[in-house]
Amino acid sequence: MHWSPRYYAAYRQAGGTLDFAAFDPLFKASDEALARLPGVARLGFRATIDAQVRLLAVLLPDRAGVDARALADRFHADAVAAVRRNVPTLERLARHYRLGIVSNFTGNLQPCLDELGLARLFAAVSDSGVVGWAKPDPRIFEHTLAALGAQADRGSAWMVGHNFEADIRGAAGVGMRTCWIAPPDRVAPAGLTPTARIGHLAELERVLA
Repeated sequence: MHWSPRYYAAYRQAGGTLDFAAFDPLFKASDEALARLPGVARLGFRATIDAQVRLLAVLLPDRAGVDARALADRFHADAVAAVRRNVPTLERLARHYRLGIVSNFTGNLQPCLDELGLARLFAAVSDSGVVGWAKPDPRIFEHTLAALGAQADRGSAWMVGHNFEADIRGAAGVGMRTCWIAPPDRVAPAGLTPTARIGHLAELERVLA
């Protein structure tokens, strides 16, 4: 899931009343405001969530009925649970492959990874807020490949992601193999077939084998 529907689920549980169509543009506005926040580059994961919830709350027309602390707590708890669930898979992968992250982020991906205990698993981290290019710009993929010492045209480099346009189409454009993480009922956009498709990260080990 993208971050917006995940935040939306936490928002509804915290007392929010907007439908998703009304919530989504407000969340995107808070995302843009977060990227401009002074000192954002130093924020860890929990501090980032707290900052974004504060920025979002100002925009919500129903903010009086929304428990901002409960919203932040729920999103953080769900995210940490997802990390813990996937760490064993990432640890096994890291023993056999050089792993990198290509992320459209806000310049503070590294401190977030440090806080979550994930930094040790990745040999390269490309944060769009740091490198200056965002997916699907081919330069951010090429930058990461160079950091990993990998070459897309030799068929050994994979991009694994859930955002079809940013992750899959972007990586395919520079010649990488692609693995789309998506539920079975999600229809792939026309014009490109991913190299592989999985429903959960744990299935990636089978694909790479």
